[in-house]
Amino acid sequence: MSFFELNDFFEFFTFSHKKIFFVIKNIWDALSNIEKYLEKFKFKKSDIKIPANCFIDNPDKVFIGKNTTIEPNTYIKGPCIIGENCQIRANAYIRENVITGNGCIIGHATEIKNSILLNDASAAHFAYIGDSIIGNRVNIGAGVKLANFRLDKKNIRFYMDGKKIDTNLNKLGSIIADDCQIGCNSVLNPATFLKKNVKCLPSLNIGGYFLKNSLITKSTPFINKKSRLKDIKNELKTTLD
Repeated sequence: MSFFELNDFFEFFTFSHKKIFFVIKNIWDALSNIEKYLEKFKFKKSDIKIPANCFIDNPDKVFIGKNTTIEPNTYIKGPCIIGENCQIRANAYIRENVITGNGCIIGHATEIKNSILLNDASAAHFAYIGDSIIGNRVNIGAGVKLANFRLDKKNIRFYMDGKKIDTNLNKLGSIIADDCQIGCNSVLNPATFLKKNVKCLPSLNIGGYFLKNSLITKSTPFINKKSRLKDIKNELKTTLD
């Protein structure tokens, strides 16, 4: 079985936009589908009260679900879809090509672009989420940054089973599976993959991929090193149920 089986990362039963994951070869291909999906989406006028000091850019391409709260001083740029019962807190910055499920929190000074948040995902304080997929019930701690761009401007690549894999993407953040928790002020490097229920302690710089139920600590290696991959896999086995 491939490490990147969709069902190993996400449950889609109650996610309204699951079609975006259909007919993709690699899990990150869903990010390339966002723009096409939004082009076909039938946007409807929302009854949600928008504070006067909020700015909605391209409002005809912004959908906000019922019972969602939009706090003052937010900036939302379409096209984007915000689900039901969400909280968009003061000074949030939502750029184009964002899709959220229901019950999500996008908090104060959090910026999101070209990303998918499944149901009940939370980035409540000072986070950056770019070109990423965030699973159900994930908590992104205060100050967490999901880096999405290489300093040398090359395509995002990573190692898997000793082989270098080119994603053919210039920008790719993180793929974070259901029920993961990311501690405050951590940085996830481009092409970081977390399977379900991974916990990352605060203030860490991490990259690569982590298996289900892993605990990431300051002693956990940076997992994008070809020479260490076999040892890392053996080490991670001790963190599994």
